[in-house]
Amino acid sequence: METAIGVFNSRDRAEKALKELLHRDVPKESIVFLTTSETEAASLAIEFGALAGGVAGGAAGVTSALVVTTLFLIPGFGPALALGIGATALLGLAGAGVGSVAAKAASTDRSIPQPMPDNRDAELFRNVLKEGRSLIIVRTNYHDVASAACAILDRMGLSFQQPPNLKIHVATREVGDVSVVDISGRITLGEGNVILRDIVRGLVREGKTKIVLNLAGVEHIDSAGIGELVGSHTAVHRAGGKLKMANPGTRVQDMLKMTSLNTVFDIHHDEASAIKSFGQHSGATA
Repeated sequence: METAIGVFNSRDRAEKALKELLHRDVPKESIVFLTTSETEAASLAIEFGALAGGVAGGAAGVTSALVVTTLFLIPGFGPALALGIGATALLGLAGAGVGSVAAKAASTDRSIPQPMPDNRDAELFRNVLKEGRSLIIVRTNYHDVASAACAILDRMGLSFQQPPNLKIHVATREVGDVSVVDISGRITLGEGNVILRDIVRGLVREGKTKIVLNLAGVEHIDSAGIGELVGSHTAVHRAGGKLKMANPGTRVQDMLKMTSLNTVFDIHHDEASAIKSFGQHSGATA
């Protein structure tokens, strides 16, 4: 499963990205839009419904296209909405008793929203939403769909244009009971995100759940790379461990800041401080 995440700071760009995704035949079932703006959600729900084959205009079009806006609460912040068929699966909302409302009804619904689920994906998305951003998330098993989605989310969202001729190089070493993953090049759809996924999941399977991603040599991360960082973070936490990041360069720091992911990930300026943050035994030699 490939996950591409686009972060947006304006409804206009999010709407244009949504239109392009659907026009490029990215299945509506693969798309989820998260926002804290009821106006934005209602507007995009109508657009989503019309473009996805519903009856154009109003809640009828959205309902026939099976597009919903699901109301949930961000503790200490307020209500947010998840638009799209895949929202329930993405956020782990199944069986949570969350009320779903269509299109214009989203802004007038008087039902009490439910707390956002306590899972790691939801936690990451919640922190980005609290920074005033909105997100479009595409999850698919098909490489061509993921490639089309990445191209659109990279161009329309807040990530940087990809520098040419960079390949990923990854090496793993142990510092005490901490696994350090040295990464250089780019974390992008295809080779980059797959290699990172395989290495992190492999470490978790071996019971190694104190992991530092050394990003000193990383020059670029695309929307699929962002999705993989989120997925790796989630996988390690689900195994009872912690994933930290160290040494991000200026380009990566800027990307993380622009997408508000600097408020989500545990990021350290250097490897030593990342290792030390695990606790007193982490830096010991084997």
